[in-house]
Amino acid sequence: MKKSIGIIIGGKSVEHEVSIITGMQVFENIDKSIYEPRIIYIQKDGRWYVGNSLHDINNYKIKKFDDAYEVLPGFRNGKLILYPHPDIKQRFFRKKYNTYEIEVVFPAVHGTNTEDGSLHGMFQINGVPCAFGSVLSSAVGMDKVIMKKVFQSSNLPIVDYTWFYRSGFKGGEKEKILEEIEKLGYPLIVKPANLGSSVGINKSKDFNELIYAIEVAMSYDRKIIVEKCIENVREINCAVMGYENDLMASLCEEPIGWKEFLTYEDKYVSKKKGDSESKKRIPADIDKEVEDTIKNYAKEVFKAVDCCGNARIDFLYDGSNVYVNEINTIPGSLGFYLWEGAGISFTDLISQIIQLSEIQHEQRNANITTYDIDLLNKLGNSGKHK
Repeated sequence: MKKSIGIIIGGKSVEHEVSIITGMQVFENIDKSIYEPRIIYIQKDGRWYVGNSLHDINNYKIKKFDDAYEVLPGFRNGKLILYPHPDIKQRFFRKKYNTYEIEVVFPAVHGTNTEDGSLHGMFQINGVPCAFGSVLSSAVGMDKVIMKKVFQSSNLPIVDYTWFYRSGFKGGEKEKILEEIEKLGYPLIVKPANLGSSVGINKSKDFNELIYAIEVAMSYDRKIIVEKCIENVREINCAVMGYENDLMASLCEEPIGWKEFLTYEDKYVSKKKGDSESKKRIPADIDKEVEDTIKNYAKEVFKAVDCCGNARIDFLYDGSNVYVNEINTIPGSLGFYLWEGAGISFTDLISQIIQLSEIQHEQRNANITTYDIDLLNKLGNSGKHK
């Protein structure tokens, strides 16, 4: 029998639409000879839907899903059970709505409330195999401040940075925060700490631009990170696949045609059909020594956050130094283009990610999760409140 795979897309995230693209790419390229995929669509209001019409990306463009219906997630025997919402009428002349059992969850999601470990936590506590790491790796991979602290503790090179809370900036700490920021020296890159796809990011060349960039970033997140901007820098990206110490690195890529940093429009909107090759160079035009350094760092980053499956690590290269920028624990389009040149097709990449999620799941199941010493009875009356 084919294994049922639940591909989760959407969610309450500014990267909702990007997730739909990734999820549909997974659905179209998954090996349907061994897997039975089903799209699980989380709307922007947080409601879950299933239906065959969700399997066609054109329906998302016109926002029309003829057979889609709301479901509630439940769990039984290590499977995700999608129950029809109880408010759906199932009378004599009405359509019969199905209940679905999902054996492995494949989250094709990006951004907050999804990729940040929120979904992983729900499946992990209910014992359902879920691709792409854990609550820990997902949360660290989303929060750029915590991420950099982990990189620092692992002796990985990063650019100078500082960070602050929105409440402090809007409260009595504004002057102190600005003083600390300006110690880095202009130009600066200002980012929300918990977003992806370059949403809310701005470059600041002076004080006025800094204030503007901070206001924009604070509209997206309560936590803001400010980094020293490296001038004349090249972005080099590399993916890693595996689990624990069994890791392999992909080819390196260099996005081209951008000036200071890749915006949301650079990544998604301005890209035309058939134009993908003009937006990136694979393999990147770098020396073998630099390539090896980046691949080694990429594996160390992957291990540092205890990742699983497939992740893309982004680097900055100024011609002399390599800096780790960030890790994307569920990269857009799964970063499949980084693997094709290494002989791994999109279909094979998806299959390996699913297999790695099952290995990770088996490792968790091997742990003792109870410690039975009959503690409550041994306490006797000493545990009573007087």
